[in-house]
Amino acid sequence: MDFIRGASLSIGGKAIIAMPSTTKRGDSKIVTFLKTGAGVTTTRAHVHYIATEYGVVNLFGKTLKQRAKSLIDIAHPDHQEHLTRDMHKRFNGFK
Repeated sequence: MDFIRGASLSIGGKAIIAMPSTTKRGDSKIVTFLKTGAGVTTTRAHVHYIATEYGVVNLFGKTLKQRAKSLIDIAHPDHQEHLTRDMHKRFNGFK
């Protein structure tokens, strides 16, 4: 949290999270909801960029719907369809 917050609040700083799109078991690291009891160490307001092997997106200042679409774009292709379907349900007409 300290590094993300420090980067986002420093002059010209950008908070970047780089991660693989899937776990070692092949599960998507980009999910529609966190599991019960999952820890959250940073707020969405502090994160600027997320990078996976499928691209980089800038989330800063975007709405939840825009963030969801951006994250789906960099998710593993095997998971994009179900993530899109889940977001469609959550946002009642996700496009």
